[in-house]
Amino acid sequence: MGIVNLTPDSFYDGGAHHLPPAGLRHALSLLDEGADVLDLGAESSRPGAAELSPDEEIRRLTPVLMGLRRKAPWAVVSVDTYHAATAAAVLEQGAAIINDISACAFDPALLDVLVQYRPGYVLMHSQGRPEIMQHNPQYGDVRREVREFFERNLARLVRAGMPEDRIILDPGIGFGKTLAHNLELLAHPEDWLDLGRPVLMALSMKSVFGGLLLLPPGERGTATVAATALLRARGVFWHRVHQVAAARQGLAVATAFTPGPLPGGPSVE
Repeated sequence: MGIVNLTPDSFYDGGAHHLPPAGLRHALSLLDEGADVLDLGAESSRPGAAELSPDEEIRRLTPVLMGLRRKAPWAVVSVDTYHAATAAAVLEQGAAIINDISACAFDPALLDVLVQYRPGYVLMHSQGRPEIMQHNPQYGDVRREVREFFERNLARLVRAGMPEDRIILDPGIGFGKTLAHNLELLAHPEDWLDLGRPVLMALSMKSVFGGLLLLPPGERGTATVAATALLRARGVFWHRVHQVAAARQGLAVATAFTPGPLPGGPSVE
């Protein structure tokens, strides 16, 4: 899953692709590098980020979505949003997946949109909104609490009418978690693999590598590839990354070095 940041304040690229022509060029380049999915985001979810209105979010997303429909109609597009209005608009424009950091908590009407359109859906764990989530996050047992979050919300989504086979699980590394919390979760992907759904890891260039290696975002690429390969060998098949070509090399090596069938849930059709 290749990341296309359409925000002027991205923690990684500083807004290099936030204007539509640059965003479209970047999306097409990620497809050339081998991205299976493009994940478009118009609102920054970095710690401390402020909320964007749905109208502004749609205004940023629409030109790139329309450009992809013209130039790469086969591309599978995910949109990173928690707004019901944005989700409905982009699904009408051809998006296939909604990547939601809130589990439908920030805008409960999003659940109605999911049930109506039945897209692929990334169910992510977070503790609080981006503007406050890193203000002293605490857990009694982070592994148990994330597992229970997935169990509870999978059941809620299915009861509402969302097909379970459309749901992907994301433990939300860096979202309301300390370095110790993140490392504990990363060491135990088996906690969620037996839930029968694919697991997505969105680690690319994140502060977990800054905490471990004392590196700025632009110098975390090698660590991202190493972590991606290790998690692939543990059964994690979905990876949200900035540098697609490098990640694919790491994934190919991990696959070649892993004997027998790899563990993991089914794919989202």
